[in-house]
Amino acid sequence: MAQILVPHVRRGDDTGALRAAGFVPLATESEGVVRLTGDVDEVLRARVGAERLQDLRRRDLALSREATWERIPLSELDGSPWARDAFVRLHQRRAGRDGGHGCLYNAEALDALARGALADRTEMLVRRRENTVVQAGLIAMSHTGRGIYSLTQAVDHDDPAVRRDLRAATVYRLCLDARRSGLEWVHLGRGDVHHMRRLGRGDVHHLRRLGADLFIPLDHWLRAPDLVPPEDGGAEPELSEFAAPPATGVPVPGPARFRHVPRFDTIDLSSNTSPFLGAAGEYPHLDTAELAATYLNTISTLPGHGGVEALGPDHLLFSSGSVDGVMLLLTALTSPGERVCVTSPTFPLYGHFAHLLRLPVLEVPLYGDDLTQLDTERILAADPRATILCDPNNPVGTRHDPEQVRDLLVRGRGLVVIDEAYVEFSENPSYAGLIGRHENLIVLRTLSKAWGLASARCGIALAQPGIIEALRRVQVPFGFTNASQHAVRDRLTNSRPVLAGVQRIRAERDRMASVLAEHPAVARVFPSETNFLFVRLHKHERVMDQLRGAGILVADTGRVIPDTCRITIGDRRANTALLEALSSAL
Repeated sequence: MAQILVPHVRRGDDTGALRAAGFVPLATESEGVVRLTGDVDEVLRARVGAERLQDLRRRDLALSREATWERIPLSELDGSPWARDAFVRLHQRRAGRDGGHGCLYNAEALDALARGALADRTEMLVRRRENTVVQAGLIAMSHTGRGIYSLTQAVDHDDPAVRRDLRAATVYRLCLDARRSGLEWVHLGRGDVHHMRRLGRGDVHHLRRLGADLFIPLDHWLRAPDLVPPEDGGAEPELSEFAAPPATGVPVPGPARFRHVPRFDTIDLSSNTSPFLGAAGEYPHLDTAELAATYLNTISTLPGHGGVEALGPDHLLFSSGSVDGVMLLLTALTSPGERVCVTSPTFPLYGHFAHLLRLPVLEVPLYGDDLTQLDTERILAADPRATILCDPNNPVGTRHDPEQVRDLLVRGRGLVVIDEAYVEFSENPSYAGLIGRHENLIVLRTLSKAWGLASARCGIALAQPGIIEALRRVQVPFGFTNASQHAVRDRLTNSRPVLAGVQRIRAERDRMASVLAEHPAVARVFPSETNFLFVRLHKHERVMDQLRGAGILVADTGRVIPDTCRITIGDRRANTALLEALSSAL
C-alpha cells in the first residue's frame, strides 16, 4: 500500500505509536467547544452579540411551535424504526449534496453504534413537523459525564441557509438543555480554524457564530514514501540568544508544559483541589493559543497595525497586566549588573523592578518642546541590555520620533522594549507589526486602558517565539485566571463598543485640550495621543488642593516635571466637574 492515512487526531493526544510507525503529522482543522460558564444566554450574548442571540432565540421558539423535539436513546432505537429510517435517509441526502463525501452514518454504521459500548450514552435527536422528520442527529454524553458531543446533524432541506439556521438553532437548544442538566460544555465538531476565528463578518463559520470559545487543533497522520517527519517533532520554540543564563537552565514550569492538551473532557485527579465547590475549585486553563489568535486577529483589523497578521500564538504571551510583563522580561532576559535604560519622564515601575533585580538603571531624559525626542547616541553609547520606551509616553502623552526608535532597533545590541499601553488612542502606528523583522523587539500591550478590562489584569507581550519561550520559563503558571480569560474573549469578540469608546475619548480629549488651553489656571496643555492630558498649571499646589477638596483625583506629577499634573479623560459630567473645580481654585 502506497499511503496510509489516520485522520483527525487531536494535537494533544499521545502520538508516539504513530511516530514510531513512520507517520508524519499534517495540520488540518480544529474541533470547537462551547464552555457553559454561566447562563447560556449571557454566555452566547458575549460571544455572538445581542442581535445574533435574539435571532437564535426567535428561531428556536418558532421551531418549537411548528416541530417536535425528541431524544431517543440509541439503545432503544429498535422501538422507533421510523427514526432510524429517517436518520439514514437524511444522511444519504446530505451525502448526495456533498458529492457523495462526508457521510459516515449509513445504516450499517448506525446499527453498529447502537450495538456498541457508546449506545447507553448516545441519543438520536429528531425534529418532526407533523409526521415528517425534518432533522435528525446524534449526541453522545462524554465519558466524564460533564459535557456532550454533537456527532452529526442532517436536515431535510435543499436551501443551505435554511440548513445552517436549523443547525444553529439546534445547537442553541443543546446548550440550553446541557446547562439545565448541569453540564459544562457542548462539543460542536470540526471546522476550519481560519473561519472559526474570524470576527464580525458576514461569512463567519457557524461554530464561531454559535460561541465556540475553545478550539482543539487536529492533525492528519500520513505514512507515505519519501515523507520526512518535521525536524522539531513538535518541540517548543528554540530559546532566543537574549535569554539570560538562569532561564536557559530551566524548563517551562510543569503545568505549562502541558498547556496544549485540551482539558474540557478529562477527569482531573492530579491537582489536589476540592471537588465539591464548583468551577472556582479548578485551576485556570493553560491553553490560550485560540485566545492569542483571537487577539491578533482583532488588532490586525485596527488602523496602524499592518504586519500583525503575520504573527501567530507563538509570538504572544498573556501576563497579569503589562507591568507583570516587564518583570518577566527583566527576569528572563537580563542578569544582575546588566544595565537597563529608561527615558525619563516615564512609567516609574520600569526602574523599580530593575532595581529589585539588581540591574543598574540609566535615565536618559527625553527632550524637545513636547518631550518626543530620544537621545539615541547616548543610549547606544551606554550599550544597555534593555531599553524600555513608554510610547505613547506616560505621563506626557506624546509619541517618540519613530525614526529614532528604529535607529535603536537596528544599531543597538540590546533589547528594545516598547510599552504600548495607550497605543489604541494614538493616530500613529503600533510597532507590533515589526516583531517579525527584529529579534530584539518586545512590544507590551494591555487590555486595561482602551479595552476597559483593568480588573481582568491582562497584559500581552509580543516578541519572537524564542523570547516568548524564555518568558514562559519564568512565569508563574495559572496567573491568567479563567474569569479573566472569559472577560478578555468576550471583549475581543465584541470589539465594536470598544472602538466606539476610543473615538468618544479622542473627541472628548481634543475638546478638553482646547478648553484647558484657554483656562486661566492652566499654563500649557501638552499634545496627547492617549486618553489623558498632561497639563502645566499656574499655582500648582493651590489647584491640586482645590481638586482634592472637590473630590477629584488627578495624578500629581509635580515631582517629575514641576507644576504639572496628568488628567484622565472622563465622561462629560466628570470633565465638567473638573473644569468647575479649576475655576474655583482661582
